[in-house]
Amino acid sequence: MYDVAIVGGGLAGLINSILLIRAGLKVILFEKKTFPFHRVCGEYISNEVIPFLENNDLYPSMFNPTSISELELSAINGDTFVHRLDLGGFGISRFVYDHWLCEKADAAGVAVHQNTRVTKIEFLDNYHSIQTNIGSDPIFSKIVIGSQGKRSKLDQSLSRSFLSMKSPYVGVKYHIKADLPVDRISLHNFDGGYCGVSRIEDDKYNMCYLTHRDQIRKHGGIPTFEKVVMTKNPQLRHIFNYSKFLFEKPEVINEITFEKKEPVLNHIFMCGDAAGMITPLCGNGMAMAIHSSKLLSNLIINAFNSDPFNREKLEANYTKAWTDEFAFRLWSGRKIQSLFGSGMSSQFGVLIGKYLKPVSRFLISQTHGKPFN
Repeated sequence: MYDVAIVGGGLAGLINSILLIRAGLKVILFEKKTFPFHRVCGEYISNEVIPFLENNDLYPSMFNPTSISELELSAINGDTFVHRLDLGGFGISRFVYDHWLCEKADAAGVAVHQNTRVTKIEFLDNYHSIQTNIGSDPIFSKIVIGSQGKRSKLDQSLSRSFLSMKSPYVGVKYHIKADLPVDRISLHNFDGGYCGVSRIEDDKYNMCYLTHRDQIRKHGGIPTFEKVVMTKNPQLRHIFNYSKFLFEKPEVINEITFEKKEPVLNHIFMCGDAAGMITPLCGNGMAMAIHSSKLLSNLIINAFNSDPFNREKLEANYTKAWTDEFAFRLWSGRKIQSLFGSGMSSQFGVLIGKYLKPVSRFLISQTHGKPFN
């Protein structure tokens, strides 16, 4: 019997587990893979989270995260503008950061179960019964946090509404070695998508792009698509021609969706991408996962310290807190995304950046939250 069970060992799951175990709760966490491993992710975190991470000994300073202070945007034809980021961010890979957080969770006393997939969750008599692919006996927990990422088989078992809306988006990620600006995050448009490039730890760069699956199918696969479509942008052509690619093959995720999701479903508290995913060009999915962990863990701790424990109030409070903090940010991301992935709209975006500085500054501000402790 546990106080809190967490499904998924991403940022949201791991940070929730650490904060909750430190508050004296009994916590178990399930991760379907074994750390360390790569995830499709932009690996850029806005500086809004630094005060919180430092105050809770969760900032990965020993890995020397890259400080990022500039944004570059290029249109499909290669025309660019560069804008200083008022808040800025830092770059670190999920391979390093998630593994480090897992070790901290384990050291703090979280029961971390790697290579374990949650197959079924039922809510009975004010407790959750959790089945996994390891063993036949269920595990019981008063609270369940769903931090299973962008989409998973657990979402299917819960019949989540967003799954009925098929998404055409595919995410592809590489790590590369390249001679590029150290303190800059770049967003390069190509026909049907856009690609983000920014530096992470150890002089490496993350290169992650989003496109329509039909574009890849049309050209017979990722390598030909990259060669024929993406390199029409001279900025991307330079990166492909003069970089050392560090993966044998790219990390790929299909059917990425930006549809609305429920913060609470079947009494399960969704956190991070499981609660809602921001469009990649607006970045900061990592920052949102961290912030949502802070919101949720604080509410759970307060609920356990209240007598009696009020589940209905906890669910209502989290739904309101999540909506107040993130709903407009997600909506803004979906609207801003419409400026990207085509020749005319991407050129328009570059023109805004060059000649309408107040507008570009406002749009950029929508992709970063406010610092929090």
